[in-house]
Amino acid sequence: MSETAMVPTALLESIPYCRLMGMKVVADGEGLILELPFTQQLIGNPVLPALHGGVIGSLLETAALAQVVHELACVRLPKPVDMVIDYLRSGRALTSFARALIVKRGRRTVNVHAQMWQEDETRPIAALRGHVLLQR
Repeated sequence: MSETAMVPTALLESIPYCRLMGMKVVADGEGLILELPFTQQLIGNPVLPALHGGVIGSLLETAALAQVVHELACVRLPKPVDMVIDYLRSGRALTSFARALIVKRGRRTVNVHAQMWQEDETRPIAALRGHVLLQR
């Protein structure tokens, strides 16, 4: 019996926090874009209001994993080894987007970068650099 590759939409549906936050995945010519529609429950600082840092980190990590699953046709979910997130500006009460890019692929690990933005992709809110372990 052969195993089939994971599908990014099925990946998002299988992760409870992705369902709770309402994440969606869309494929375009350059790869995958994750969309996070704004809801009040995503607010971390009600004074600004600004998105919670954990929401930003979750979207970036999920974008990175989804891109690896999509591009490498993974059968099993890759495991994060290390991830660093640079918070560049406050995420406002708007729909957010994230895109990831595989920078280097080794035999067992993958180096991936991801960016999150809201209205303008050239003005990122946060960026992720990380490594994931491919599961055999």
